[in-house]
Amino acid sequence: MNDWLEIHRGDAPLVVAFPHTGTILPALVDSKFRSHWLARKDADWWIHELYDFAIAMGATTVRTQVSRSVIDVNRDPSGASLYPGQATTALCPTETFDDEPLYVERSEPDDEEIARRRTLYFDPYHGALSGELERLRAMHGRVVLYDAHSIRSVVPRLFDGILPQFNIGSFDGASCAQPLTDAIAEIAAASPYDHVVNGRFKGGWTTRHYGRPADGIHAIQMELACRGYLHEPEDPFTEANWPAPYDAGHAAPLRAALTDMLQACITFAKGHS
Repeated sequence: MNDWLEIHRGDAPLVVAFPHTGTILPALVDSKFRSHWLARKDADWWIHELYDFAIAMGATTVRTQVSRSVIDVNRDPSGASLYPGQATTALCPTETFDDEPLYVERSEPDDEEIARRRTLYFDPYHGALSGELERLRAMHGRVVLYDAHSIRSVVPRLFDGILPQFNIGSFDGASCAQPLTDAIAEIAAASPYDHVVNGRFKGGWTTRHYGRPADGIHAIQMELACRGYLHEPEDPFTEANWPAPYDAGHAAPLRAALTDMLQACITFAKGHS
């Protein structure tokens, strides 16, 4: 039993995945990081709390509590870049989004250590995710995988300017049927927030790997700008001001739109117009 792997099983044809909300730094790794704060800095802060309504809707949720700095379960396990030619982080990152080194000198993970982390954390997470998708597909015939993410609104190393609030990724239409993408984009357009479809974030390895519309699995990624549910500090981001606390009142309009989006996923999977 993996106590770091959190699974809530529902019966609706929807799986919500949380690959980057973890903050656990396992004992064999934590002393190798230059700073525990840096090793947690790029977490998708509070996203599992923002989406806590999903369980009441009947969705299944799968969440790793291990920090993405230990191993990023939304990266290609082969180590291949998801965005060739653009800055991104690796399967076992060695720097933060701001290009700050994560490890004490000469403590970076080698191939053997990366393989160990894959076995301990990557494989069980994806074993759980694929198992839940197959369970629900057997029940419904069609299922949606919604990969839930967030990131700071401004990260110059990764993208220019200010990120839209809703960043919808369908791997340029390959990972899910167009009507599902359209339904989510329409909800975003009707909200008080800006959005983009297949912009800087087209979907990570999870979306690309599991999205097989012809086989009844439709995968979509939602990358949110953090400003919709917390108050982002001005630069510099420091241990004193980051992460900012979750603000339930501030998040309420965003949660309303996200609730409609998850309901649209369920409606689509059930085959209703």
